[in-house]
Amino acid sequence: MTTQIEPKRQHRIAAGGVAGIMLLLALSLWTVIPLAWLWIGSQVAATQFPSMGPYAIVLFGVIVSILVVAWILGLLNELYMNLTGTRSVAPIRMGWMKSLRDSEKAHLPPTVLEMTIVGSVIIAFFALLTWFATLAGSPLPSG
Repeated sequence: MTTQIEPKRQHRIAAGGVAGIMLLLALSLWTVIPLAWLWIGSQVAATQFPSMGPYAIVLFGVIVSILVVAWILGLLNELYMNLTGTRSVAPIRMGWMKSLRDSEKAHLPPTVLEMTIVGSVIIAFFALLTWFATLAGSPLPSG
């Protein structure tokens, strides 16, 4: 006898998987993409002091890769919103564009995309601090 999982539960499980993939992609913005393109640039360079070619390849590659991952994150955010049944986010008006006479409206809760990006920045920041404090070593010459 097989058990059927209710459709809403299936959607929640799928939405959790989508959110996990979004977090991994967001973390790759700060880790995998730059490091991979630095490695590619180092493989292209023939000497230790290359011309501008490898640097241009790294810069172009990082920018294009980040734009592609950002586009994929946007698609995954739409998929997450469809799975969870949430509505699309209303336009957000920045604080510096508001009049002092504007009334305070109830703020919309952040989307999963916003939380994913902020979470990935926080994780990357603490990973950098941990690496710097434990593994980086001193930049000062040993006397």
